[in-house]
This record gives sequence, C-alpha cells and structure tokens, in this order.
Amino acid sequence: MTELVPSLHAGSDGRVATDAAVWGLALPRYFTGASKQFKVGGVWGFQEGVCSSSSLSCDCQRLQAKGSGDEGERQAMNVIADPRTPASSWKIGRGDFFGGVAAGVVALPLALAFGVASGLGPAAGLYGAIATGIFAAVFGGTPVQITGPTGPMTLVVAGVVATNTLPSGQVNLPVLVGIIVLAGLAQVVLGMLRVGAYIRYVPYPVISGFMSGVGVIIIVQQIFPMLGVEPPSSNPLSILRQLHLLGGHIVWGAVALSALTIATVLILPRFTKAVPSSLVALVVLTALAVLLKLDVSVIGEIPSGLPRLVMPSFDFQQLPALLAVAIELAFLGAIDSLLTSLVADNLTRTQHDSNRELVGQGLGNIAAGLIGGIPGAGATMRTVINVEAGGRSRLSGVIHGLFLAAVLLGLSSLVQHIPRAVLAGLLVAVGIGIIDYRGLSHVLKVPRSDAFLMLFVLVLTVATDLITAVAAGLIIASFVFMKKISDVAARETMLTPVADEPWADELTIPNAIRDKLYIKHVDGPLFFGFASQFLDIARQAIPQSKLLVLRMDRISYMDQTGVYALRDALIRLIAAGVRVLVVGVSVIHVDLLEKLQVIPAVVPEADVFSDFNALQKALPGIISEMHAKTDLG
Repeated sequence: MTELVPSLHAGSDGRVATDAAVWGLALPRYFTGASKQFKVGGVWGFQEGVCSSSSLSCDCQRLQAKGSGDEGERQAMNVIADPRTPASSWKIGRGDFFGGVAAGVVALPLALAFGVASGLGPAAGLYGAIATGIFAAVFGGTPVQITGPTGPMTLVVAGVVATNTLPSGQVNLPVLVGIIVLAGLAQVVLGMLRVGAYIRYVPYPVISGFMSGVGVIIIVQQIFPMLGVEPPSSNPLSILRQLHLLGGHIVWGAVALSALTIATVLILPRFTKAVPSSLVALVVLTALAVLLKLDVSVIGEIPSGLPRLVMPSFDFQQLPALLAVAIELAFLGAIDSLLTSLVADNLTRTQHDSNRELVGQGLGNIAAGLIGGIPGAGATMRTVINVEAGGRSRLSGVIHGLFLAAVLLGLSSLVQHIPRAVLAGLLVAVGIGIIDYRGLSHVLKVPRSDAFLMLFVLVLTVATDLITAVAAGLIIASFVFMKKISDVAARETMLTPVADEPWADELTIPNAIRDKLYIKHVDGPLFFGFASQFLDIARQAIPQSKLLVLRMDRISYMDQTGVYALRDALIRLIAAGVRVLVVGVSVIHVDLLEKLQVIPAVVPEADVFSDFNALQKALPGIISEMHAKTDLG
C-alpha cells in the first residue's frame, strides 16, 4: 500500500505542481483548512483540503493507491502518455462509469438544494446540473471536470429571481432565461477572445475574502429555512435586520432536521467515506421525517419527464442592467471553473485548455437556461470525487449528467418528500466548507496589505454584491502590487561613483576617470508606479558630476509614463550642464524612445551606446572633448 503524506507544505521541493506558480502562491487555494499533498510512485500531487465553492463535504478526501513504485503510480494516477487521449477518446471505461455515477450521487442533493436556494425550485437545480454537466463535459477544456450549480452562481441567480418576481408571485422566467443565456454567450466570447489565461492573475487574498464572504452569505440565507420559517429576503443584511420576526414561529422539527443534517455531513466522513455524507443525510433524514410524520415544509411536487424549452425574452430598455448581471454570472462562473481546472490538472497530471473550458461552460449555461435550469460552473469536490473513482475522460461528466436525468425521470415522485430544512442544512454545510479558515487564521501573520485586502473583500462581498467585491479587491491589489514593485525598483536603482559599487564590466574603467564618472544603474521596470521616484534619483545627480552614465541594460519594461519621466529627467540634467550617456537600451525600447521624441530630440544618437564596451571605447574621446570645453573636476 502506497501511503499518502499529509502536509501543510507543497512537497519536499516547495512546489505543488509546475503550473501552480502562476498564482504567486503554492496553489490558488480557496479551499478551507489544511491541504493534503500525496506522493505516489515518486510523484508529488495535490489534493484539496476541505471544500470549494461547489463542494459539500468538509473533510479531506484521502486517496489510496494499490501497489508500489511505477505500477502503483500508474494505478493511482492512471497517467496517460498521450495528453490528447482523455480529450478525444469516447470509449466507455470502467473508471469513467464509476466516476460519473459517484459524482452524480454527490451532485444530486446539491442540485436540489441549490435549486431551492435560487428561488426557482428543486427541478431548476436538476435541470441546470444535467445541462451544464453534459454540455461542459463534451465541449469544455478539462476532460475530468464535473460542472453543475455552485454557491456563488446560485447567490447571483437568487438575487435576479427576487428582482424579476411579478406581483402575482410568479417569476418572470423568460427574462431570467435571457440573462442566463447572455451569461453563457459572454463566457463563449471570453473563450474565443482567449482571455481564460488571465483569470490566473486573481491574487489569493481576493479569492480567500470572496469565498469566505460567499460562505457567510449562504449560511445567513439559511437561518430562516433552518428554523422552519419562510425567509423574508435573500439579502444577508436584510435577513439579519429581520431576525426579530422569528418570534414564536420557529418549527422545532425543522430545527432538529437541520441540526442533524449538518452534524451528519460534518461528522460522518470521519468514520467512513464509502457513501457521500450528503446523500446519507438526504435519504435518512427524509425517511425519518416521513416515518415520524413531522409537520415541516417539504420541497413539494417537481415536474416529471423531460423539461420544456423556455425561450428568452429581452427588454431592450433594461438591456444595460441585464448585461451587468449576465457579465457578473459569466465572470463568477469563469473564475470558479478555471480554479477547479487547476485542481484537476494537479490530480491527473494533465493540462487543461482554459479558453476551450470557457466555451464549454458558456454552452452548458446556455443549454441550462433554455430548459429553465440554473447556471453552473466547475464543481471542485465533484471533480475530485470523479477522479478518485477513476474518471479520466469526458464520458465521466456525461455519465454524471445522464445519472441525474435518470433520477429526474424515475424518482421525481420520491424527491417531493424531502424537507426544506434538510436542504437548508446541506447548504449551511456548504457555506461552512467554503469559508477559508486557513486564510482567516493567518490574518495576523501575513503582510498587513494582504490581511486588509482579504477582510475588505469579505466585508464587501456580504455588504454589496460579488462582482463589486472582486472588482474592488483587484483594483486595491493592483495598487498594492505596483507600490511594492516600485519600491523594489527604487532599491535596485542606484546613483554611485564607479569606484563604489561597480558592475562586473565596469571594473576595467581606467583609474584616471573612475572617481570622476557617475553611473546610474536602472534595474527592473520603468513604469508609472516608479516614475516619480526615478525623477527624485535624477535630481540627486545634478550636483554630483558633469558626466553621467545611465545604464539601462536591465530595464525589463518601459511604459509611456516611464518614458516621459525619463525624458523630463534628461531635460533637467542637460539643462544643469550634465552630459548624459545612455547605455544598453534594447532595440524595442530604442524604437519607443525614438517615437516619443527622446532620441535624438533630447539625447543625440552619438550619446546612445548599445553596450558598455562601446561606451568604454568612446569614453576617452568624450572626456577629452569635455576637458576642452571646461575642466571636468
């Protein structure tokens, strides 16, 4: 038996996987609790800790591999030599069948719960899970990914349902379908524009605060249903303000069912993982409520048979508002799905196609909307369970969707007896799992800017809306990042005599001119965040010497603001009688300086040198020329 090695770190070499470094951390983990790494046949892999936005069980899934050495690695990971095989093979394998069924079993109670939470009913959750599960599997870019309704997507849909409910109490379904279809189209466009790779640049504090905020919202939204009372609103702040309305309306049977559901989901995995704890809670507590004839609210009858087609409706006067919500859904789904894709990559040692994944997610959400289902995204826990059960190709996702369709067609008469309190308990367990306890526990240990950013996004997520929170978090993170980069550039950019801190190629400068020559080393990016500090350093050069060498060999990036700062600095130096020699400008940067009239308008081409060797050859002549005009010393 190959033993798995749990760790809070990313393996002996400090890395989880080669593609995880793009997040600036070990892995973009918005999973709660401690993560687990495992080593099978000498290969390090990653497994998520507790839950993600779409997961339920708050336990670490433990993989076990039969055998040892290379054989154990092959059996545990099912590594396929040809990376195209998982994406193209449609031969049903034993692993794909069991993986799809296992994911479907876990997805069933979640689909029902998210459907109820959305305000459209349990059938909408099943419709969405079926459509997104099948279409995203067929057309997406992550072969083993399982797609379905998730917490963040459901929260947005619940808000849209609330604003599109008619005075009669009926939901304006055509308008809602129009929004979901627009969101799917937006995801398809994002994929076609190849912006999938940019999702990786969302920093961890933003994801952590966002996911923790989503977890808090889900828990708050289920307070009233857990107590057997109809919720007064879907807005978390409004719910908290109306807690006094509970009064004597609490249904203690519902309270007991909710508490038992949460306890089952959180505790049962510590003893056995043979059966998903969410399914155990759903079946056992539903049967208990029926046998005891508890007077609690149930989800009621759901339509049997195939769903009907719902045509979208667009009110062009409200199109800007509809587009705003659709874009919110599209981006949330994109972030959620691509994070799950990274987890799938680390589990299967494959590489997903981000842009194709967005296209597949978009097509899945379009299909879900057209049959009256709620939209979905990549579901991390369901994907992990699929991989653990042997799923390795797109067929596993298709089988997951077909399993749910079979349940809809054959067991709809039994589903109607499920108490709403049980579904509320399942959702509370989801919310508990989403909260990033690891990030919160480190809030006093991480840099203050990161801690502030995480808490800021968390509060904003609860108080406003999800997109506003993420957008504000990204803006603040960008400013913090630019400040840190400019500080690093300032520390690396020095103005010194050659004799003090020379670079290697400066050691050969003749002693006669070494003490009289000042060199400004510019290291790193010259951009708008560093422009003012660059000007300050340039001012220091004016009283130091009449000959300044500006070394730009190590400038990695230069933007318009940086060029203008360079131009202003050169003009001030030249006006003060300082001759500036520019060395090591790359061809790309020379072209930019010529276009923006720095060369030769400010610095003549004779004072621009391709490298330091060229400057050394010209230095004696330049110094002689300056001596002829005035004494250098």
